[in-house]
Amino acid sequence: MNMKSVVIFCASSPGFDGVWMESARRVGAHLAQSGITLVYGGGKVGLMGAVADAALDAKGTVVGVIPEFLDAKEVGHHGVTELIVVETMHERKMEMSTRCDGVIALPGGFGTLEELFEMITWAQLGLHSKPVGILNVNGFYDHLITFIEQMVISGLLRPENHDMLLVSDDISDLLAKMNNYTAPNVPKWLDKEDV
Repeated sequence: MNMKSVVIFCASSPGFDGVWMESARRVGAHLAQSGITLVYGGGKVGLMGAVADAALDAKGTVVGVIPEFLDAKEVGHHGVTELIVVETMHERKMEMSTRCDGVIALPGGFGTLEELFEMITWAQLGLHSKPVGILNVNGFYDHLITFIEQMVISGLLRPENHDMLLVSDDISDLLAKMNNYTAPNVPKWLDKEDV
């Protein structure tokens, strides 16, 4: 697969460590320089704004998707290539999903995790076959990765489903993994005992 568009999920806050903003800027610039359209949550603040601005500065295409209630609070980025205003958070995720070839989570909070896990759950259920990745900047997701491994050890997550979540601390490496990704041909439930 040669991805033409990637969804980035990330924080609408800058965080306390400047490394998060800097990594977001690097990702935005890299996507633009690679000819990959950035699809993101449409905000102009925090990591969201940084990734979008960097992609725009590098002459990239940026598509923002934001719910009306957030756009009304003046956090919508009206300088992007295309800003799509939807009614609900659910519509936002669906719109972003239909416009991308893959998904990457940068550092973020509850919203980022919710979006990431919904996309990987949809993949696990066979609702899409797009690659889903985590950019593990400065070990930000180390504890989450360990927790996901614990799910496998506990018998609550299949190893093949664990392996669907691609992880790297380097954007070039992560995109290479995503471009080479093939969804497993294993249904979520193999027999009645697994339900």
